[in-house]
Amino acid sequence: MDAKFSHLTEILLQSERALVAFSAGVDSTFLLKAAHLALGDGAFALTASSASVPPGELDAAKHFAASLGCRHIILDSHEIDNPAYAQNPVNRCFFCKDELYRICREQADKMGIATIVDGTNLDDLKDHRPGLQAADQWRVRHPLVEAGMTKDDIRRYSQELALPTWDKPSSPCLSSRFPYGTAIDLAKLKQVGTCEVFLKGLGFREFRVRYHGDLVRIEIAPGELSNALTPEMAQAFTAIFKPLGFLYVTLDLEGYRMGSFNERLKKK
Repeated sequence: MDAKFSHLTEILLQSERALVAFSAGVDSTFLLKAAHLALGDGAFALTASSASVPPGELDAAKHFAASLGCRHIILDSHEIDNPAYAQNPVNRCFFCKDELYRICREQADKMGIATIVDGTNLDDLKDHRPGLQAADQWRVRHPLVEAGMTKDDIRRYSQELALPTWDKPSSPCLSSRFPYGTAIDLAKLKQVGTCEVFLKGLGFREFRVRYHGDLVRIEIAPGELSNALTPEMAQAFTAIFKPLGFLYVTLDLEGYRMGSFNERLKKK
């Protein structure tokens, strides 16, 4: 490893024990591995189980934590019960992270752990991230930011460490599939989650199912878009999405791009 990784290790060693907010994504998986390397049994993982978690992510979290041999705590998160979250305002992520970090802080206090860390990296600071305010309020540290690590750094280190997530597509919560101002409920979350399971079954690797009421907008990564632009795939999309409750099925010709619902915010 290099100076950045050494710096990350030094930051983690400032605490004898740390609780990692662990989602099984690229960043938190790398952070949990780095914390385990630095702190051994002093590194703990906490995963929040919620209806907004994409299918398969909780199982991935369980599997990786077990492979490390670190203690893994799984607790239910109920952000969807908060009307301020369910109304899906532009700062929805604040209410989600506020619930997550509250759970982390309560658990850390019970275990006598002073330090909570999450996988925020330098690139995250460039986007619309209301959850960072919640992190400040609950005294959550961002070691990857402190060590000056970007997403590319994390993927490179993850590959060197043979982590299964080194090339894993990002997988934010299912609530990010809804336009701001569109109310979110359990049925809608299940609807888009089921659609994305089917897309994965069709062989697509990086995509989003964007909810627009009766209309669904499918985003496929540009490198895979040619596979979606066929009459056969159009029939498959229609056969899958219409029985799941959508009246109109569309394919976004720009392809998948992270945070496409934030494009309107940036224009404003």
